[in-house]
Amino acid sequence: MTEAELQQFEQHRPMLFAIAYRMLGSVADAEDIVQDSYLFWQKADRSTVHNAGGWLSTVVTRLSINQLKSARSRREEYVGPWLPEPLVCPPQASPEENAKLAESLSMAFLLVLERLSPTERAVLLLREVFGYQFREIAPIVEKSETNCRQILARARRRLRQGRPHFESPGAQSEAVLQKFLHSVTTGDVSGLLSVLAPGVTAMTDGGGKARAVPRPIAGAERVVRFFLGTLKKFVPQHREYRDAIINGQQGVIGYDASRAVQVLTFAISNSHIESIYIINNPEKLKHIPGLSR
Repeated sequence: MTEAELQQFEQHRPMLFAIAYRMLGSVADAEDIVQDSYLFWQKADRSTVHNAGGWLSTVVTRLSINQLKSARSRREEYVGPWLPEPLVCPPQASPEENAKLAESLSMAFLLVLERLSPTERAVLLLREVFGYQFREIAPIVEKSETNCRQILARARRRLRQGRPHFESPGAQSEAVLQKFLHSVTTGDVSGLLSVLAPGVTAMTDGGGKARAVPRPIAGAERVVRFFLGTLKKFVPQHREYRDAIINGQQGVIGYDASRAVQVLTFAISNSHIESIYIINNPEKLKHIPGLSR
């Protein structure tokens, strides 16, 4: 492989990861898929590749579809609620970039995508998130353009009731999060209730490898009892929390001895927290860098 061909691949790497992560909801699996696509790129007959980006997107999408089919059976055996691996967004990302990320990277949206078949998921993402034309999508998923239009219509119907609409990170949502965290640490029940939507839900993902609640917690009062009771009982006093943008939304990372052991991300709408996602599974936190002093 020439240096120019390597650079050509690296130019497309961010897009390839973006497709794979949204397909799989796993940072580790998405990185593996991108690495596999690089191996295919090394062996490719360049004379048959007329559009490097399209060729690589096809490889990544097909690999992701195959991976997702096998992942479905593993998730059926998963202990407790399954949440996507948290993706920590770079701090230098602009508000505009974070807004775009929040639309298709939020925990809520990735969970809604779980309703779709692998092919439905690929067609929806390629068309609505990445802006591909049907003539481009058809060969990628090995369907006709007409079939792709039908698949997209079916996917949209299946998502219509559950597609989330939450605020992007900003001063208002950050203020809501800070009030929530302050209320938790001080035991302020009224303060917590003031920032929680009445129908707020909290989900914890331990994967059988860390403490977690086996079912979602629904309702403001139950969520308050969870945070002021059970959670505080089992969280060590030395744990440090740092603000972060997680999957394009406000969040915090908890560190024990500088190692990431917990991630919380929040879906905020109309200045109230609608959903809280808590990832405790250590397998899903291995990719998060340690706390720098």
